[in-house]
Amino acid sequence: MIPFNKPFLIDKEFEYIQDAINQGVLRGDGIYTKKCHEFLEKKLNCKKALLTHSCTAALEMAAILLDIKPGDEIIMPSYTFVSTANAFVLRGGVPVFVDIREDTLNIDENLIENAITEKTKAICVVHYAGVSCEMDKILEIAKKYKLPVVEDAAQALGSFYKEKPLGTIGDLGCFSFHETKNVISGEGGALIINDPKYIERAEIIREKGTNRSQFFRGEVDKYTWVDIGSSFLPSDMVAAYLFSQLENMDKINKKRMEIWQNYDEFFSRYDGKIRRPYIPNNCKHNAHMYYVLFKNLAERTQFIDYMKSNGINPVFHYIPLHSSPAGIKYGRVSGDMAVTDRVSDTLVRMPMYYTLSDEELSSIKSFITKEGTEFENF
Repeated sequence: MIPFNKPFLIDKEFEYIQDAINQGVLRGDGIYTKKCHEFLEKKLNCKKALLTHSCTAALEMAAILLDIKPGDEIIMPSYTFVSTANAFVLRGGVPVFVDIREDTLNIDENLIENAITEKTKAICVVHYAGVSCEMDKILEIAKKYKLPVVEDAAQALGSFYKEKPLGTIGDLGCFSFHETKNVISGEGGALIINDPKYIERAEIIREKGTNRSQFFRGEVDKYTWVDIGSSFLPSDMVAAYLFSQLENMDKINKKRMEIWQNYDEFFSRYDGKIRRPYIPNNCKHNAHMYYVLFKNLAERTQFIDYMKSNGINPVFHYIPLHSSPAGIKYGRVSGDMAVTDRVSDTLVRMPMYYTLSDEELSSIKSFITKEGTEFENF
């Protein structure tokens, strides 16, 4: 069996977890949480990084920081994970779904302005597959209408737009360290704060609405409840596992890029029959996923079924939020969603994980090219 994803150890995960236990602090904001904060702030050159127990939590913190209130509208793509919308819906916000581009599968920046109303409170972009949205145009629109920009960079740690790390371009950025991501801790995330005005309140929200972080730094002589918030901290054991992965982030992404390029070279023989990923010249991606797009749902279904029958597990991706029961109930659509609907029906994600071997890649390719199968020539 070749799974879609496989969690992995790369270096000192066990050693750091044992050290965290020896330190006697397993709660959040222990020594390894601080190490992760320092690593991310240096690596990304951002104002502040705060670990959370998931990217979902980071997005929920972003919604609180932006003071989303009932009826406020947030522009976003529909082709994304539910957390992108749910974080704002929990505050009473209304997701306004905009179609995606044909090439990058990111939000179509040319459709954003038409979706803006007097109720619009923010723009939330998603860097699909670790490939950047067209951020210059999006920031230009945001500046014109005085709207904050949240980057859902769940898939994008180690990716760049014009040499600037994704997650550091908007006002707030959100990363995921879920076991399906490049750098993992099982569950986990981080909120990246690029506008300093959000830092103090973010620390309070993350600590259940208390000024506990200030207390530990000696800035106040006692801590108390000062704002809304929740328990967004991960255990320091999770941070210990994560820190080992972060130290090896470049190594992980380099190996994934080799796998990505291997897939891309192989699937190039089918150009015209399927569509491969598109990477703009001003973007550097992190090889988070390799996908192909079939001509229709029937071909996609046939391919997945055939591969699974041979022990290989490619998967499709999102069901568009705008067509989901909750999306219909809580959100609204701006314009046509034709590209989103078509991509949802035709995209396949190939197995992709750090320990995917050359032998496994050869096996995957051999079943696709096997003589006499319906996929020999697509």
